Amino acid sequence: MAAARIMKTGAAVATPADAGAALPADERVIPAPQGEWMANTPASAYRAYRSKPAKTADATTWVQVDLGESRPIDFVKVYPANEKGYPGRDEYYAGEGFPVRFKIESSSDPDFHNPALIVDHTDADYPNPKGHLEQYAAQGVAGRYVRLTATRLMNVAGGGFGGQGGGYYLALGKMDVYSGGKEIATLCPVTVDSTYGIDDDVAQLTRPARLGGETTFMDHPENVTDASAWKPPVHKARVPRTGVTLGGGVFQTALENNILYLLNSYSVDDLLRQFRERVGTAKPPVKPQGEQDWPVQFWEEDLAGSNAGRFLMAAGNTLRWIDHPELRRRLNAVVDGIAQCRQPNGYIMAYPEDTIFYSERGAYTRAWLVHGLIEAGYAGNSKAFELLRGYSDWFNQCSYLPQLLRFAVQGGQGMIANTRMYFTPVGKPADIQVIQRYFQENYWMDQLAAREDRAIWQYPYDRPHCYLLTNLEAYLDLYRATGDPRYLHAVEGAWELYHDKWENPGGSISIIEFVVSPPKSYMLHAELEELCGNAFWAFLSQRFHLLDPENEKYVTEIEKSIYNVAMANQAGSQGFRYHALLVHHKEKPTQINTCCEGQGTRLIGSLPEHIYSLASDGLYINLFEPSTIEWKVQGEMLRLKMMTRFPFDPDVRLQVSAARPTHANIRVRVPSWTTGLTLYVNGIRGDTGEPGSYMALDRTWSEGDTVRFRLVAPLRVERYTGVDQIPDHERYAVSFGPILLAAVGAPEIRLRIEQMRQPEDLLKHLRPKPGHPLHYLVENNPGVEFMPYWQVDKEPFNCFPAVDTRA
Repeated sequence: MAAARIMKTGAAVATPADAGAALPADERVIPAPQGEWMANTPASAYRAYRSKPAKTADATTWVQVDLGESRPIDFVKVYPANEKGYPGRDEYYAGEGFPVRFKIESSSDPDFHNPALIVDHTDADYPNPKGHLEQYAAQGVAGRYVRLTATRLMNVAGGGFGGQGGGYYLALGKMDVYSGGKEIATLCPVTVDSTYGIDDDVAQLTRPARLGGETTFMDHPENVTDASAWKPPVHKARVPRTGVTLGGGVFQTALENNILYLLNSYSVDDLLRQFRERVGTAKPPVKPQGEQDWPVQFWEEDLAGSNAGRFLMAAGNTLRWIDHPELRRRLNAVVDGIAQCRQPNGYIMAYPEDTIFYSERGAYTRAWLVHGLIEAGYAGNSKAFELLRGYSDWFNQCSYLPQLLRFAVQGGQGMIANTRMYFTPVGKPADIQVIQRYFQENYWMDQLAAREDRAIWQYPYDRPHCYLLTNLEAYLDLYRATGDPRYLHAVEGAWELYHDKWENPGGSISIIEFVVSPPKSYMLHAELEELCGNAFWAFLSQRFHLLDPENEKYVTEIEKSIYNVAMANQAGSQGFRYHALLVHHKEKPTQINTCCEGQGTRLIGSLPEHIYSLASDGLYINLFEPSTIEWKVQGEMLRLKMMTRFPFDPDVRLQVSAARPTHANIRVRVPSWTTGLTLYVNGIRGDTGEPGSYMALDRTWSEGDTVRFRLVAPLRVERYTGVDQIPDHERYAVSFGPILLAAVGAPEIRLRIEQMRQPEDLLKHLRPKPGHPLHYLVENNPGVEFMPYWQVDKEPFNCFPAVDTRA
């Protein structure tokens, strides 16, 4: 996610057949494209060709394709550059750098002494095609070489093409040459002029077409399956929607701080302003004292309504566990306000329908509000699901659907709104089938199932990003709805790719938009680790856990995301940090509705649901936090109280309450980071479980039964293998159980460790700091201390301190 400003195109705006009254024209509106429109190409493998900058428009530069032999030419197709890629904005660069005046010729001579003209637009300026694919008939011309010569260049202001400086450029996304009805230029050599040509990217002009095509339009009715044939898998576990009470501990502190953040950041009027503006009932906003940039243009205006979604996601989740009257009053007031602005056709978004392509409204903002209303419904608001059903019925027949995946910025984010909707009490098969038809990418599923790295870091239709994880959540939902194993195999492959090649020690996701992040690059000095990415990672792993709860690895990922990203980026009640930076200093927290605030507060609000999972015959104990759960097994109410100070103390005690003896299978997680776990039931020693498993206590439980165990978590050290190496040094990360530790004391720490022959030797030099659990002093390194990364605030630190290997 990045801030955005969108340019207006000249085409007319299409509106849904059932739209409300016409609204005043919005100069920022991006209309749905007409004809063949170039899909954006943000991944580095699909970048456009760009010439060197010229100082004047009337400079000449050319690109030339060698077909290998003389061929009759039907036509030449020219693809405009289309890269949405400047950090801080989501500008549409479609057509930027397209030649203002140009000609296309063919010749059998590479020096073009006797060229045959295909098209000539050198006498007058050619209208900028934006993203439209331009096709020029050759009218019987034949030749081995095809050359496009630009005689007048477009002035590209600074900031175009990923921040490149201003000047006059030629930029093209691709060139096709057709002969006998077939494209013949793919992978053919390309040459350029010596003055302004750039050799590095010339091969981009004849790169193979992307597997899903080069255009934006997506409509595949053949992907839709009949709901009567669906065979959804049986979920072995389910999420507790309520019934969990926290009993002190770090999760409760996080939830209480979350409530203060929600109540102190925005008023109800702030949250409803854009909804009311759409229907003409809003009062002018009042700028708070001391706020210089209020409202923040991108987070507040471009993503109109996301603020309400942010609040509802967090408040709805929180109210399932903590009864907070003021938080509930505000939640109900926001839902009521949205209902008052509802259109007769069911439309409820804060932005007008014809601005759906502006910024990330049709995906990001829509998903956030749907998430928020779903959580409000589960928190007990009676209007939330009704509002969602009416809006979803509007969306499922929306005329914009064929363009939403590829023309809307990060359009795949919107998939999750529909798939989550299907699993609510008011879901319909159409919620799933719309995603199958307009969003499902079969080629991508095949790549993911085959564990192809490029499917992640070179996703061809949007900027490769941790936000692809929300697409994967939706694909796994498609499996949960239909039972089609294609979806499961694709997301299993994707999960492994992220886990094995884009996950740091500690669990943070090491990929972000605008930064080229090859597999296992693990860059430390780039801002990669977004809090929102780990929220998506946690909820994706939760879906896998519900399908396969005996596979402990999924809960381990949730656990690391909570401790080392969500709690690490929560700055008390002040707000949330954006990136989980692993070296130097943490960022300042914000209260401006960023993507990481929204998903961070959502994940914090959901913490109690990750401690336990329900089963038809009992319970899974996943995380270790002082808490109580009440649930029914075969009609009988059971109550389990967990008493622990983990992670500061290894002891855990469970106490069961039952009105009458009740049979239940209570499964205790044996984390992969332990050395093993021995259970004592009513003081009697039981079995010892292997790390990375669950131990089943399948028995009849009576009032007062107890279980106790110790979570023995040795310190672990892991060598850093990423690209940010230091000559003659090795970097190491240290963890205690699931807790990533940070070396505090300086932004760049060089540890002096004598006779260090293997990574584990570092641990021999760590000594517990008296009175400070999980803090460790380092022998012969005064001023350096290891502590939980989540506890670091303003101190300089390094999660990967270096050790001089020459010592």
